[in-house]
Amino acid sequence: MSPTLMRLVEPSDGPALAGLLTRGKQAYARWLPARSAEFYTPHGQASVIASLLASHAEGLAWPGVVVSDETVIGQVGVSSILRGPFRKGFLGYWVSSLHQGLGHTSRAVGLALRVAEDELDLHRVEAHTQLDNLASQAVLRKHGFTPWGIAHDHFFADGARRDEVFWEKTLPGSLAS
Repeated sequence: MSPTLMRLVEPSDGPALAGLLTRGKQAYARWLPARSAEFYTPHGQASVIASLLASHAEGLAWPGVVVSDETVIGQVGVSSILRGPFRKGFLGYWVSSLHQGLGHTSRAVGLALRVAEDELDLHRVEAHTQLDNLASQAVLRKHGFTPWGIAHDHFFADGARRDEVFWEKTLPGSLAS
């Protein structure tokens, strides 16, 4: 079993992410919104990474990459961070179809939850999954997330509106206001 690591995304990750996204474009079509052709290029990913790092600098996100054997195999992060009385963020993740089924996604989610609690000092983490994304739901359940509702026609992907399950997890070390 290859180890799973997570680190903050870097500008130099653009080519690797573009390659993974291009190779998996058809496999991900059901789960991700349509993107311009530019999105799938190293230049397009450089723009995305610059935006993510700007959000990180403002304290609004923690954008990471999933790494195994020194190779970027996906992304994981916490975005839409709200401070004040909410202290919550939104968890997002994906692992290359070439690396799925090996435990990397679950380990990356666990690492992201540690960052959310220890580094970001969040009280709550939320996530969404499409209604029929049972693999992602299993990962969230394994990490203590519970479903709290269904949003009908919430997300547009692959030519159709999709229902999504909303998930929540309260972090144990985050009882302070």
